[in-house]
Amino acid sequence: MNWEIVIGLEIHAQLSTASKIFSGSSTAFGSDPNTQASAIDMALPGTLPVLNRGAVERAIRFGLAVGATVAPVSVFARKNYFYPDLPKNYQISQFEIPVVQGGTLTFWMGETEKTINITRAHLEEDAGKSLHDDFTGPHGEPASGIDLNRTGTPLLEIVSEPEMRSAEEAVAYARAMHTLVTWLGICDGNMQEGSFRVDANVSVRPRGQAEFGTRTETKNVNSFRFLERAIQYEARRQIELLEDGGTVVQETRLYDPDRDETRSMRSKEDAHDYRYFPDPDLPPLVIDPSWIDVVRADMPELPRARGERFVADYGITDYDASQIIASRALADYFEDVARTLPAGQGKIAANWVMSEVSAALNRHEIDITACPVSAAALAKLLARIQDGTVSNKLARDVFAAMWAGEHGGDADAVIEAKGLKQISDSGAIGALIDDVMAAHAGIVAEYRAGKEKAFNSLVGQVMKAARGKANPQQVNELLRQKLQ
Repeated sequence: MNWEIVIGLEIHAQLSTASKIFSGSSTAFGSDPNTQASAIDMALPGTLPVLNRGAVERAIRFGLAVGATVAPVSVFARKNYFYPDLPKNYQISQFEIPVVQGGTLTFWMGETEKTINITRAHLEEDAGKSLHDDFTGPHGEPASGIDLNRTGTPLLEIVSEPEMRSAEEAVAYARAMHTLVTWLGICDGNMQEGSFRVDANVSVRPRGQAEFGTRTETKNVNSFRFLERAIQYEARRQIELLEDGGTVVQETRLYDPDRDETRSMRSKEDAHDYRYFPDPDLPPLVIDPSWIDVVRADMPELPRARGERFVADYGITDYDASQIIASRALADYFEDVARTLPAGQGKIAANWVMSEVSAALNRHEIDITACPVSAAALAKLLARIQDGTVSNKLARDVFAAMWAGEHGGDADAVIEAKGLKQISDSGAIGALIDDVMAAHAGIVAEYRAGKEKAFNSLVGQVMKAARGKANPQQVNELLRQKLQ
């Protein structure tokens, strides 16, 4: 049977506030267990929550970015369930009336542009963390521990429509959402620290069937690679189960990267199982239009708009733009390079940023904000390629020296010190060509007999004689003239 995969994602973005959503406790990562949990976070009797204004502003910013409706009035609700790391035995969230309603996210999947509808985005508090692995009690006995530092951390849960049809498309959407929330500055996007977590709702159905199949939810996937593999495994599991005559059970599952499989955690609850009701300790959240206007006035240029402007202003392709706007810092770096070069040189800037610069960043496992070659320094090197001072090939050697900080990281100083200046004098190049033709008369005869490959061999010999410093374009032109 020809099966279709149906995927919807729920993304939990930890908001970049310094304090928690309902208390003044710090949200800093990595502190000793239970050192950042206040009386409010621990739900001690007599405590009352107070909403963090900064968390609301970040939700508004997101809503504006995706073209959603920012609700003038939204309501916080209690989501009731019982788990050791949930001190109140309920989670404060939003249910019937979320702060952000609707919206879309458009992104590139390879060369294809995709748009996914967003159902909602709502504010909620995070739970604590249960520690099971290698945890022992006071007498060395096997035990579980509870760390409440994360309790009350502000989250924006972003729920998509079930419109994705492959693991690759789901990953592309998740990456685009990661780019957006970090671009807006509302989330640091650190997946290793749990600041950006994805729940994947997966079902399968016979292709052409309108009705959805039974879905499972794979919780808290914290890398794009694991997200793709978890969806692929879960889809295969469901298809094999159905083809063998079984039925898919609605449940919550966990992805185990060591075994590359999903495992059942618990049966999946429906909304009514959580007994949602408005939180009596929190009044409705009222967002005045003037507040939205203030947030809108402080919005940055969005990734999509910036990519379109890069295409128009710097003459790069849509694909180049989609890669460059993968992060706001990378886009800033590219534009700082491109605007320094003469008009029409945006393509060489894009090529270098996406190739040499990105490759070096990956090798050293750093991001563009830590790049030792500044945008101004790279622009100077690219200008030396354009004016013929160095060839594109030799420029890579110059870039490596600049990265290492040699000669102050200055392109001109490196070129001078290493003797890498390109030979552009036609007389000098002509003399080299004469020597090569005399030394390789056999190859010259092959070319004149119609073997075009012999020409490339002669070019290689000239460049070797020039130690790679001869202007390749001039070598090609002068060599053809002499051969004719």
